[in-house]
Amino acid sequence: MKKHVVVLTGAGISAESGIKTFRDADGLWEGHDVMQVASPEGFRANPELVLDFYNQRRRQLKQVKPNKAHYDLAELEKHYDVSIVTQNIDNLHEQAGSTNVVHLHGELFKVRSTANPADITVWTEDLKLGDTCKLGHQLRPHIVWFGEDVPMIETAIIICQTADHLMIVGTSMQVYPAAGLLHYIRSKTPVYFIDPKPAISQTVNVKVIAERATTGVKKAISMLR
Repeated sequence: MKKHVVVLTGAGISAESGIKTFRDADGLWEGHDVMQVASPEGFRANPELVLDFYNQRRRQLKQVKPNKAHYDLAELEKHYDVSIVTQNIDNLHEQAGSTNVVHLHGELFKVRSTANPADITVWTEDLKLGDTCKLGHQLRPHIVWFGEDVPMIETAIIICQTADHLMIVGTSMQVYPAAGLLHYIRSKTPVYFIDPKPAISQTVNVKVIAERATTGVKKAISMLR
C-alpha cells in the first residue's frame, strides 16, 4: 500500500511560473482595496470592477505554464498516494498532471450562479454582466471571498488526518482556516516546510528547507521514506 503524501501549497509555488500574487506591498490588490474586489459586498457595490479583476487574472493564467515544482509533485504519484490541498485558484497542478487536487479558495476557470453556490460551470473566457446560469441568475467567479465560508476545508481536514508525510510549499501557513490544517496531522507525521523565508523553526518532526519551490520540492521528495 502506497504511503499518503499530503502537499499544502500557496502563492509561492505559482509565483515561480510568473503568476503575480497581486497583493502589493501596501496591501492593495492591483491598486484596489481587497474588499472592493474580493468580498460579496464589493461585488454588490461594483460587479463590473470585480468581474474585470478576475478576467485579468484568468487571462494571465492562460499565459503561464507549470514549473518544475508542479511537475515534480505530479511525478510523485508514481510512487505515493498524493493529495494536494492548495490555496491557489490557478490550475497549474492539474496542468502538470496531478490528479487529486483540492482547491480551498476556489478555481479561476470556474464560475457559479449567484443564486446557487452548487451550480458551478467551467469557464475560461471573460465573464461579463449579463452572463447567467440556466435559471437566469448572474454568474460570479467561483472564488471564496473574504467573509465567505470555505466549503472544502472539511475535505482538507480529512485528507490531513491520514497523511504519512506532510509537505508545505510556498505558503507561510499563517492565514486561517488553512493554517489550522496543521493541527489535524498525527503527532509524529514528518513535515517538510519549503519556503525561502520560512516562518517556522526546525524540530524533530519538521524539516525546514529554506529554498524556492522549484528546488526545494525535489529536495523534500528525496527525504521521503
